[in-house]
Amino acid sequence: MGKTVLFTGDSISDGNRYKEEKDRSDLNHQIGHSYVYVIDALIGSKYPEREIEFLNRGISGNRVIELYGRIHEDMIDLKPDVVSILVGVNDGPQAEHGHHATGDAYGKIYRMMLAELKEANPEVKIVLVEPFLGKNGPVYDKDYKTWSECIGSYQKEVRKIAEEFGAVFVPLQEIFDKACEKRDTSYWIWDGVHPTEAGHGLIARQWIKYAGYLLGGNEDEIYKI
Repeated sequence: MGKTVLFTGDSISDGNRYKEEKDRSDLNHQIGHSYVYVIDALIGSKYPEREIEFLNRGISGNRVIELYGRIHEDMIDLKPDVVSILVGVNDGPQAEHGHHATGDAYGKIYRMMLAELKEANPEVKIVLVEPFLGKNGPVYDKDYKTWSECIGSYQKEVRKIAEEFGAVFVPLQEIFDKACEKRDTSYWIWDGVHPTEAGHGLIARQWIKYAGYLLGGNEDEIYKI
């Protein structure tokens, strides 16, 4: 009994969490306020007897290369049973970077990272969460085509990588597209990139739907959350 589930990625996972070692004991803030918090709250409140520990190592602004650079301290050394990764939007056409990684470059670094993780921890279960965009947003209003093509190439790569590594793939683009038919994008993803509370709720429910079985117990029971 008892599993350690580690989430990593960029600001979408980060959720403004406390990152200093001295603040680790502040359990109200160390997990952040993103979909990771929602998953922790739902699973932790329903299955306290499973003794599942959720860790968040997402850092705002990170690209896949930064995740790879932190692989030992933030993934390998913590010896998690499950590692969940959501990364990609900062690899896109960001003004501060001046260019974006091609799907091939993004995929190459992603594969290197997972290969090293599996070599160090052969039993680890991996969850790859699909990067996504809203249908509109101030972040990319003037160049949506470039953003869409770029993130679309990353989405294809993540699907391929999940198959290659036997990882769980959590699709997000389709559920956000459908959600934006019910309410405007800003209700779910306020700037086209960063989810609102409702958007994080969608991610959490989708993660539990596809990856909840990794947490043990009755699969059907988990899916009812």
